[in-house]
Amino acid sequence: MYNRYYMQVFSYLITLTKDRSLAEELTQNTFFRALSRGGYHGKSDELTWLCAIAKNLYMDELRRQKHFSADAPVETSGAEDTQTQVEDKDTALRIHIILHTLDEPYKEVFQLRVFGELSFAQIGKIFGKTESWARVTYHRARLKISERLEKQ
Repeated sequence: MYNRYYMQVFSYLITLTKDRSLAEELTQNTFFRALSRGGYHGKSDELTWLCAIAKNLYMDELRRQKHFSADAPVETSGAEDTQTQVEDKDTALRIHIILHTLDEPYKEVFQLRVFGELSFAQIGKIFGKTESWARVTYHRARLKISERLEKQ
């Protein structure tokens, strides 16, 4: 099971954490927890089950950290126009705020596609759904984000 699903679980966690070392640690903990709890019982796809464990471990980690710093310094190149930087940061912040309020599964599907760069087939597999479901959900998420941006 470890050899079969390691990269997929790791990729999923990289998408969530944006931190390679944390993703590696959580991937190891995912398989440890999966195998120490009596193993797979066949109620869902193995990958879906592992990703659910991984997501729960990640949420536990977030609760432990208890902070999201919106004030983290961002490296910029001196060649960029300051006005463009301000506008880009403002737009990015607005999108992240909208994304934060987006309902599931739209939020997670959008993050997996945009930040995790996963295929629709992979996203569908994570949710135990079809590739078409993943495509439709992603495009609906994009529409919701666009509509909310226009309202602002």
